[in-house]
Amino acid sequence: MLAAAVVVPAVGGAGIATRTAASTLIDLPPAPREEPLSQLTTLLDKNGKRFAQFYEANRTTVPLSRVAPVMRRAIVAIEDARFYEHAGLDFKGTLRAIIANTQAGGIKQGGSSLTQQLVKNILVENAESEKEREAARAPNIARKITELRLALAMEEKYRKDDILERYLNIAYFGAGAYGVEAAARRFFSTSADELTLAQAATLAGAVRLPYSTDPSLGRAHRARLRERRDTVLDRMAGLGMISQATATATKRAPLAIRLRPEPGGCAESAYPYFCLYVQRELLSNPVFGGTRAERQRRMARGGLVLKTTLDPVAQRAAERAIAARVSAEDTEVAAEAMVEPGSGRIRALAASKKFGRNAGDRDNGPHTTFNLAADVRHGGGMGFQAGSTFKVFTLATALKQGWRFDQGFKTPGMFVPSEGYKNCAGKPVNAPTTKIYNASGEGKGGPHSLSTGTWKSVNIFYMMLERRVGLCNVVETARSLGVARADGAPLREVPTFTLGVNEMDPLTVAGAFAAFAARGRYCRPVAIVEIVDREGLRTRVPPSCEQALERDVADAVNHILSGVFSQGTMKGQSIGRPAAGKTGTNNGYTSAWFAGYTPDLAAAVSVGDIRGSYRYPLRGVEIGGQSYGQVQGASLPGPIWVASMEAALRDTRPTSFVHPDMSRFGGGHTPGLAEALAAEKRAEQRQASHRRHFRKLRDSYRQYYRWLSRRHRPDH
Repeated sequence: MLAAAVVVPAVGGAGIATRTAASTLIDLPPAPREEPLSQLTTLLDKNGKRFAQFYEANRTTVPLSRVAPVMRRAIVAIEDARFYEHAGLDFKGTLRAIIANTQAGGIKQGGSSLTQQLVKNILVENAESEKEREAARAPNIARKITELRLALAMEEKYRKDDILERYLNIAYFGAGAYGVEAAARRFFSTSADELTLAQAATLAGAVRLPYSTDPSLGRAHRARLRERRDTVLDRMAGLGMISQATATATKRAPLAIRLRPEPGGCAESAYPYFCLYVQRELLSNPVFGGTRAERQRRMARGGLVLKTTLDPVAQRAAERAIAARVSAEDTEVAAEAMVEPGSGRIRALAASKKFGRNAGDRDNGPHTTFNLAADVRHGGGMGFQAGSTFKVFTLATALKQGWRFDQGFKTPGMFVPSEGYKNCAGKPVNAPTTKIYNASGEGKGGPHSLSTGTWKSVNIFYMMLERRVGLCNVVETARSLGVARADGAPLREVPTFTLGVNEMDPLTVAGAFAAFAARGRYCRPVAIVEIVDREGLRTRVPPSCEQALERDVADAVNHILSGVFSQGTMKGQSIGRPAAGKTGTNNGYTSAWFAGYTPDLAAAVSVGDIRGSYRYPLRGVEIGGQSYGQVQGASLPGPIWVASMEAALRDTRPTSFVHPDMSRFGGGHTPGLAEALAAEKRAEQRQASHRRHFRKLRDSYRQYYRWLSRRHRPDH
C-alpha cells in the first residue's frame, strides 16, 4: 500500500487516490506469457556426431539442480539479496530507487527485484519486433510499474526456486552467451554445475553490464569484469555467505577466463553446404510447420537436435575428388551430390569453392554463398543445363512403350525439329529454325539402336526418338522422377528437352538417377531423419517414396546405362563394381555433367563457369592447373564421379543390378546397324593394327639409337 502510494503519484499526478494506487498492486494481471527460450539447434551426422549448430541465442537451458549452489548464492547476493524474503517487491530498494528517480524525472537508479528483472527479460524475449523490444526496455516509470505488477503476479504463480531457475536461464551474460550454462561454457570452458566461487562471482557480476564486461572484447573489458567479480565477492562476504578472508583470497586470484568458441551458423560448420541445405529445408518444408512464419519461429527458438543423413565418409570423398581436379580460385566450379537409392537420404553435398563471402564482397574468388549442389529453394544458384543426362528420361519412356535394346533407326547428319512435338498442354512447340547436330563429341549419325544411341549419346537419334515416344510423355517421366528446374520455374517443354536445356542442380539429378538404382522407386531427397525437441520428444521423418517406374523398366534402363562404362562415352573409366550412368555435354560446351549410380549410391557432378555458362563456355580453359580444349562429361565430371564413388563405397560390398527381362526388352532390329557395327569394328581393328605397327617401328628406332650411342662411346 505504501509503495503504491509512493509510486503511482509519480506516474499519474497527485490527484490519484491512494485507494486507486493500492488497487494497482492488488488487482494483478496474469503472469506474463512465457514462450520457450531460444536455444541451440544441433545437427548430427548419420553416426550421431555433431557437425554444425545454429541459433538465435546461444543458450542451453538447465534445471536449477544443475547449477552450482555457489552460483545461485552469488546471483542472489548481487542482484537481489532479499529475494527469498520479499514477494516480488524489494520495498527498501524500490523506495530508495523511486525517490531518486522521481527527483531525476526518469530512471536513474536500479531497484528491481530479481523477479522484476525476469519479467523484463521475458518481455524482451517474447517481442516479435524491434518496436516491442524497445518498449520492453524503455527507461520510464510507467514501464517499471507494469514490470512490478507482473512480477507480483509471477510470485503468486511460482516458487522462489522456479523463479531463480528461469532467471538464470534467460539472463544475458555477455560474449554471446545466454543463460548460465552457455555462459559457463563460453567464459570458463566448464558447466554450470561445476562453477567455482571465483567463476560464479564473475558470471554474477557480468549480468548487470554484459556488454561493457564482455571478456571477448579485450583487456579493458576484462578489467571491468574483474572489478565486478570483486564487488560480488565483497557483497557475498557482507551478507555472510562467505567469510571476508575467503573473499579477500579469491580476489587475489586472476580472472582465469578460458574462452571457448561457440561457433554458430553454417559458415563455421565442417560441412557448410549440407548445413545450409538443412537450414533451408526447415524453413521451406511444410513437414516442419504449416506456414513459413511458424517454421521461422520454430527454427529461431531452436532447442532442437536434428539427426541428418550426412555420411562423413561420402562427404569427404566428394570434397577430395573435386579439390583434386578443380581449384577454389577457378571461375569454373564443380559441385556434387550423393543420394542413397531407395530412401532418398542425402549422403553428401560438395562444391569446389569454400562457403562464405570473398574479401571485399567480390563476386569472384575462392568463396561463394551459393549452395552449388542444390536448388534455389535450398540456397543454390540458377543451376546449369543438364545436357545429355536428360536422355535417360527419353530412354525410360521408350522402354515403357515397348522398345527393345537393339531397336532403332537411321539418323541423318543434321536434324530440324520442324514437326511432331507437342507440350503437355497439347500445344505444338516445333522449332523449324533450329538445326541439331551431333556436335557434342559424344556420337555421330548413322543407324543407331536404343543401346548404341545411348552409349554414344547421339543427339539426333534422341531428338527423333523423343518425337516418336512423345515429348509430353518424356516430360512426365522426368517429373515422376522428381525433375524440376533449379530456379523453381516451370520446365521448358521444348523439342530439345531430351538434350537437357533445363537448368538443373546436382541433387535433383542425383535423386532422379537414384530411382533407377532403386528399380524405379523414387524418393524425394531428404536430409533430416529425426528431430528431438527441447522436451526430448523424438519425431522420425520417414522417406517420401513412390514407385515412379515399373521395376522391369528400371532394370532395362540400368542394363543400357551400364554399357556407358564398357562400350560408351565412359569406356576405360570404372569404379571396380557394377555401375551405370550417363555423360552430359552441352552444345557449345556451356556445361558438363556426369550422373551415375550403383545399387547402393547415386551421384551427379556438374561443371560450369560461375560467371555465366553462356558467356563463358568450357572451351580453351585451365581448370585445377590442367588445360582443356573443351570440357566434356567424360573428361572432368566423369573422373570426379569415379574418384568420389570409389572412396565413398570403399567399405560397401559390391551389389549387382537385377538382370533385365530379355523376353520383353531383348532383341529388336535397326536397319543397317549390323553392317555399321561390323564396319566400325574393322576400322577399330585397322587402327589397332596401325598402333601395333607404330609401336614396333618406334621400338626399332629406339633400339637403333641405343646401338648408335654405344658405338660412339669413348670405350668403343
